Amino acid sequence: MTLPASWTNAIRQPEFHFAGRARARQGVLTKPPGSLGRLEELAIALSAQLATETPSVDRVHISVFAGDHGVCSEGISAFPQSVTAQMIANFARGGAAISVLAQQLGASLEVVNLGTIGDVPEDLPGVVDERLAPETGNLATEPAMNTDQVTAALNAGDRAAARAAEAGAQLFIGGDMGIGNTTSAAALACALLNRPPEQLAGPGTGLNDQGVSHKAKVIARALARQGDNHAPLALLRSLGGFEIAALAGAFLGAAARGIPVLVDGYIVSVAALIGVRQQPALRQWLHFSHRSAEPGHRLVVDALNAQPLLDLGMRLGEGSGAAVAVPLLRAACALHNQMASFAGAGVSGKTGEAV
Repeated sequence: MTLPASWTNAIRQPEFHFAGRARARQGVLTKPPGSLGRLEELAIALSAQLATETPSVDRVHISVFAGDHGVCSEGISAFPQSVTAQMIANFARGGAAISVLAQQLGASLEVVNLGTIGDVPEDLPGVVDERLAPETGNLATEPAMNTDQVTAALNAGDRAAARAAEAGAQLFIGGDMGIGNTTSAAALACALLNRPPEQLAGPGTGLNDQGVSHKAKVIARALARQGDNHAPLALLRSLGGFEIAALAGAFLGAAARGIPVLVDGYIVSVAALIGVRQQPALRQWLHFSHRSAEPGHRLVVDALNAQPLLDLGMRLGEGSGAAVAVPLLRAACALHNQMASFAGAGVSGKTGEAV
């Protein structure tokens, strides 16, 4: 099995001449220059990414990647692993937060099942079967994945990006579901940022201080086992989860197909950081939705030179924080496309003359 092309081939650049046109348009709209703040920059960036003078993110594709983690045997989660499979069914039946938000946004939603300990009912609507194994290896004592599994997970993510492109998506959101995945994400972040586990381990599903301390010790064992090979693929194989690898593959695949990405919280941001370390050009396709309440998230977004749009104390995952931020992107596009110019509205500019 081979790696997806976007893992190794150069990623396309946004068409920056559209950004120049968009910036010029922002300068003649009926407002003081820069007065819409980051909404202006969102519209300009989306113009380049979507290669249009009238950007729109009406068509949103959400892929939630789900998988179980062998490190749960170390007692690092407040919830049992059976929840992962149960939540896949909940997504499919419309009961999860991301299901509600996707319906509200008119977004397409799929759940990619990469492997769970619990049984997932057959033929659930919107569930894509990409099962690799019931769970990853216990990253504290062994590599989380073998070479075939990490490659398959990356390809599963790339296929999700391909489905988004086939559907004409103008924005891609990746979500995560997997009991134990904050431990995997924190271990990856420690290795990527050269930080101690105490700075990146958080409560996840609701651990108390003692539980977080135990999680940090488990991560320390994993890092000691991993050693000094910090190449993105090696880190994913050793410390990652099926869903984290798939997210990295999906983001690279979306960028390669010219689809902007709206990044969710802690787990998804770690996957984005993996992708950017492999392909720095990916960063030009990423927007960051919200600042997670997980304490390690700040360090990850700082490493990505990112400023999340929202800070609502969220830490649910599923892509929920990104979905909540979609209306901001839509508002940025509507303002850019529909506001009148000074000349068109007959409004005087700074000099007292219509411009």
